[in-house]
Amino acid sequence: MGMGFLGRWRARRTAAGQDGQDGRAGRAGRFEAADRDDRDAGSTGPGAEERERGMAELFAECGLLRELAWDAGVRLDDSVESLTALDQLLPRWRDDPVVSEWLGNDVGLYLGSVLHREVAGSRWRLDERERPLLVLPTGAEVDVTAVGRGWAEQGSPQLATAYLALANG
Repeated sequence: MGMGFLGRWRARRTAAGQDGQDGRAGRAGRFEAADRDDRDAGSTGPGAEERERGMAELFAECGLLRELAWDAGVRLDDSVESLTALDQLLPRWRDDPVVSEWLGNDVGLYLGSVLHREVAGSRWRLDERERPLLVLPTGAEVDVTAVGRGWAEQGSPQLATAYLALANG
C-alpha cells in the first residue's frame, strides 16, 4: 500500500482551511439549531425520516478511509466482508497521530454505516456534544467513532468482531 492517500488528504484538508474542516460542516449545518429538539432517541417529529437519511448519507462519506481503501485495493461496499478486509490492512497511518485520529473517525462512521444498513431499526442521533451515536434496536447507543479510533490507533477491536458483537446485541 502506498501512502499517496495521505498527500491527497492533507492537500484537501489544507485547501478546506486550517481549522480542520473537511467540507462536512456546511453540509452538516442542516442538522443544527432547528433540529436540536428532535435529536433524542425515539424522535419521530416532522422531518425525522429525512434527517435520518441525511445523517446516514453524510456519515457514510468517510473520505480518508475510502482513499486509503482504494489505494490498498479494498472495495468498501458496506458489507461485513469489507470490514474484514480493512482489518487486514497494514497500519502504516499510525506514524501520524493526526491522520490516525481522522482515519479512526472515518472507520467508526463506516462501521456505523454498515451496522445502520444491516441492522433493521438502527438509527443515527447526535449527542449533546454533536457526536454521532448509532442507536441500536435494543436502545443501546454506540459511539462508533470511539470504536474506530481504537482500531486506528491500536488495531483493537477488529472491525468485523465489533460488527458481530453489536449486530447480535
